[in-house]
Amino acid sequence: MRAAATVVVLAAIALAIAGSAVAKMPPLYSSCAHLNARYPHGVGKVGARDHSSSGQPVANFKRSNTIFAAAMSFNRGLDRDHDNVACENP
Repeated sequence: MRAAATVVVLAAIALAIAGSAVAKMPPLYSSCAHLNARYPHGVGKVGARDHSSSGQPVANFKRSNTIFAAAMSFNRGLDRDHDNVACENP
């Protein structure tokens, strides 16, 4: 009985550690500065059109549905204008 209780406790500790590791935000998605270090003009969905306030449309952002989805899953604030382009930088 004691061995079974020990196994249950160890399993609970392992799940807590694994859960906290999954919940951490990768540095790449913590801010636009980090994302732009890897993707200088931002990341957007395939077919996305930028709504830049500068008047100059950003046309050379990285187009990737997978990378954009990963970025949004960790930090919804990266696409503040909701145009499906995260951290656009003309």
